[in-house]
Amino acid sequence: MYDVIIIGAGVSGSAVARELSRYKVNACVLEKNEDVCCGTSKANSGIVHAGYDAQTGSLMAKLNVEGNKMMPELSKELDFPFKQCGSFVVCLEEERIKDLEELYERGVKNGVEHMEVIKDKARIHEMEPNLTDDVAAVLYAPTAGIVCPFNLNIALAENAYTNGVEFKFDTEVLDIRRLENGWEIVTNNGVYETKYIVNAAGVYADKFHNMVSEEKIHITPRRGDYCLLDKSAGDHVSRTIFALPGKYGKGVLVTPTVHGNMLVGPTAIDIENKEGTATTKEGIDELIEKAGMNVKDLPMRQVITSFAGLRAHEDHHEFIIKELEDAPGFIDCAGIESPGLTSCPAIGKMVAKMIKEKMDLQNNPDFVGTRKGILDPATLSKEEYKELIKKNPAYVNIICRWEMVTEGEIVDSIRRPLGAKSLDGVKRRTRAGMGRCQSGFCSPRTMEILQRELNIPMTEITKSGGNSKLVVGTNKDAL
Repeated sequence: MYDVIIIGAGVSGSAVARELSRYKVNACVLEKNEDVCCGTSKANSGIVHAGYDAQTGSLMAKLNVEGNKMMPELSKELDFPFKQCGSFVVCLEEERIKDLEELYERGVKNGVEHMEVIKDKARIHEMEPNLTDDVAAVLYAPTAGIVCPFNLNIALAENAYTNGVEFKFDTEVLDIRRLENGWEIVTNNGVYETKYIVNAAGVYADKFHNMVSEEKIHITPRRGDYCLLDKSAGDHVSRTIFALPGKYGKGVLVTPTVHGNMLVGPTAIDIENKEGTATTKEGIDELIEKAGMNVKDLPMRQVITSFAGLRAHEDHHEFIIKELEDAPGFIDCAGIESPGLTSCPAIGKMVAKMIKEKMDLQNNPDFVGTRKGILDPATLSKEEYKELIKKNPAYVNIICRWEMVTEGEIVDSIRRPLGAKSLDGVKRRTRAGMGRCQSGFCSPRTMEILQRELNIPMTEITKSGGNSKLVVGTNKDAL
């Protein structure tokens, strides 16, 4: 019997796993997909929110601000890219500056530091030259930032795994049953027993909650469509630009990414399908229509891909993080929509503390709180790069020409803890395939490396696990 089983290997589940690994605990993460970061966590804005948006006194506001403050140090400990670039909330109408000031006051009450409302248009355009000429004022929050959601999620999971937490992939939870001293979890890969369950299942969290509790919750998958622009557009803005909600709706954000691209989105479209991540013409049309509200001359012809993600919108728009009164030992980590990515370090700390106190867990003397990410040769000096190539010639073999990803990096992504097993797994860890050609050049070579490193037939290699196989036979088979 496990002490703790976490359902879901997104940022919340992985953050809980990492914090639990600080203690002597027999813990396991069950994930229905073939890798971490395959649900809500893989497709979002990558924004580290300052914390002025959530209602004062809410758990969402508290954990947002705590998570924001934890992110800079966490990025150093776990070696993932993070940039504290700041954010603007743009007000276009003089009569609505009072709404901007109310947002400022809420931020102050929530504990957000160093904010200011800027009404000097010359200063605003000096800071962001491509902001619309119609700007009346902005709320500037310098503590906001950007992060790579993949790297954050993978770093948390790798560190948890290195410190003793088990991860079981392709393992879908089918049923949960109460035992006398814990829980029985029925999956497609067997039955597991545990004393505590942490329900971090994203858009499916209501399904598992409602299996064990009479007090029902409801989560709506809220689809957000995005457009990702080429790196040639990456410096069009230097901060995350939000719209102040008004008569034209909420608008969409425009933000640089930590890798030098520009991201525009998202829409907010409530759907029923919990797997409905396909973009639609209507969604992209809405996004493009709203995109230029606050930023002028957006180079939308530089779009290299579009995608959609799902937010786990709970009906009361609040995080649900608690042990259920009518289901002792079952801890919800549900309704984790925006600012969930920002909040995940604080969510992990909160849930781990609850379990530590209930189980009287002792510190893990072997806990290692640091982790090194995949080596990027571009960060090395010429001399260091020459030495690296002498030791491992694979680092001179460029596989992805757009992102300049080497064979050495791809091999590392496969061999490291919780390594990549698919094209998307390699892509999330190394960015091979994220360039302008969107893997048109590098995918065959990446597949060859996966075949060699995993020692499996080419016909078993997938795009993203499951039935997403890329090769079904050879041409000569048909002759």
